Amino acid sequence: QVQLVESGGGLVQPGGSLRLSCAASGSSFTIYTMGWYRQAPGKQRELVAVITSGSNTNYADSVKGRFTISRANARNTVYLQMNSLKPEDTAVYYCNALVTGVGNSWGQGTQVTVSS
Repeated sequence: QVQLVESGGGLVQPGGSLRLSCAASGSSFTIYTMGWYRQAPGKQRELVAVITSGSNTNYADSVKGRFTISRANARNTVYLQMNSLKPEDTAVYYCNALVTGVGNSWGQGTQVTVSS
């Protein structure tokens, strides 16, 4: 069992920045990929960014050049630096981890609201 705890969401004005963090904990696990997804009201959950244990990354087209995903493998922690935020980035952001022998694990979600 792997637990993911997110932090760093909140309210920010358009053009502002936020940094999300997600820490994984549990007993004896190996994480392959970690990533961030988001779900806006009335929409399906979508991939925002993902990073492998080898630091290969993939981003949604809508966030390329504005968001940066990074990972601290030793601490099983993933970060999402979000710059130049837009109102359309408003959503609940979920941390995801693909864990060897377990499958997908999800965090509880953190709200990001971009509004003036």
